[in-house]
Amino acid sequence: MLEAFASALDLLFKPLPLAMLFTGVTGGIIVGALPGLTATMGVALLVPFSFGLPPVPGIIMLLGLYAGAIYGGSVSAILIRTPGTPSAAATVIDGYPLFLKGEGGRALGIATLASVTGGAVSVILLVSISPVLSKFALSFSAPEYFALAIFGLTIIASISSDSMVKGLMSGFLGLLIASAGLDPIGGYVRFTFGRVELMSGVPFIPTLIGLFAVAEAFAQFERLTEGKKVTERLTNLIPSLADIKKVWGILVKSWFIGTFIGALPGAGGDIASFVCYNEAKRSSKHPEKFGKGVIEGVAAAEAGNNASTGGALIPTLSLGVPGDSVTAIIIGALMIQGLRPGPLLFRDHLDIVVALFIGFFLANIFMGVFGLAGAGFLAKLVSLSKRMLIPIIMVLSIVGAYAMNNLLFDVGLMLLFGVAGYLMQKIGMPPGPVVLALILGPMAEAEFRRAIAMSYGDFTIFFTRPISLTLLVLSVASVVGTFLRQRKFNQVQNKG
Repeated sequence: MLEAFASALDLLFKPLPLAMLFTGVTGGIIVGALPGLTATMGVALLVPFSFGLPPVPGIIMLLGLYAGAIYGGSVSAILIRTPGTPSAAATVIDGYPLFLKGEGGRALGIATLASVTGGAVSVILLVSISPVLSKFALSFSAPEYFALAIFGLTIIASISSDSMVKGLMSGFLGLLIASAGLDPIGGYVRFTFGRVELMSGVPFIPTLIGLFAVAEAFAQFERLTEGKKVTERLTNLIPSLADIKKVWGILVKSWFIGTFIGALPGAGGDIASFVCYNEAKRSSKHPEKFGKGVIEGVAAAEAGNNASTGGALIPTLSLGVPGDSVTAIIIGALMIQGLRPGPLLFRDHLDIVVALFIGFFLANIFMGVFGLAGAGFLAKLVSLSKRMLIPIIMVLSIVGAYAMNNLLFDVGLMLLFGVAGYLMQKIGMPPGPVVLALILGPMAEAEFRRAIAMSYGDFTIFFTRPISLTLLVLSVASVVGTFLRQRKFNQVQNKG
């Protein structure tokens, strides 16, 4: 282990990895602060630029952007009442009222403290839990991997939308797309429509960029408006000792709640932030003040959503199951670098894993420094016009889609998925499950057929092995639980 740690330090503390870490964090803060640019979109746009880099600089750049973007969303949430990312939606509730009181700088300071500590603690928990989980997962074979893929798919599809039906439909669409290309066992050609470009499957990166970046650009074009202007000078950006003492208990609770929720495949920072916010309000001595501008609300939301980043990497790196849509993209980036997430990653590339852990911890520290130092610049940035942003998004999308294989076919495919993603937004169908199904679908199919081959056609193999049976039971419980929650919600809505 000490040898791996020394090797990790050697991999990380060089000019290129540190420069990529700096680029990722600063770029992520800007992406998160600009309304309409999500962490998922930012990471998707940056993946093609990581191809030519070694594994550590390339992946650490994406992780830096991930951490920075989740924090950056709080800037526009506090200053212009527009969450820069979905994870910052709960931050608006108390952040913007604080700004209206003339305490925007104080709110940003608390948000920065909560974000840095939440992200840093989640990395410590990630380091503690992931190796243990990966050792346990070494006992997995084909039946367990199939059950794990099904578990991931059911959770992702059910929790990614207010409607379980729409979430499952989105996941099913992703499975259909994933079936194109060569059969994983027999090598037969499927659903390529005579296109050689689809022989190895639907290209992951153009699909990703289309569903998120291009679709969002179309949606932003539909509602072109000038950004709100921020004119107030920000002061008191460094939290006072009195404020730190006031929010300390809330921060500690939110670190653990956010990490736990982030570790649930498909949950994400938006759920974590609301759960932490609600818990802070529930346990407060003055819950009636929440929503009117209290720093406890900002601290809970930001600690929760940033803690979810490290939590989301726990199943991603240990089991190869994405924690959210961003980590689904990171799995794709790891595979492109020749690193397959899962227990074997810790056995065969421990030095790289340790380097990523250290780099992600540093990313959260850098994030706080850059966030406070650039608060004035960010305040001006959030008021940029969408007329400037949309062309930039489209140019980066086209370059990113073309860069992977140098094919115009990929650009056309990206635009096609952009239209599909835009239409999905219009009908309330989340695009996240599509991407996650593209990751887990091929795994589920291949491992299912290997398991059947192992058992000579006996389907009971999935129910006679304790781990696979447990995962399948959890899969059923996930779908049934979501269905019951949705039905209860509909009944309440109908009565209202």
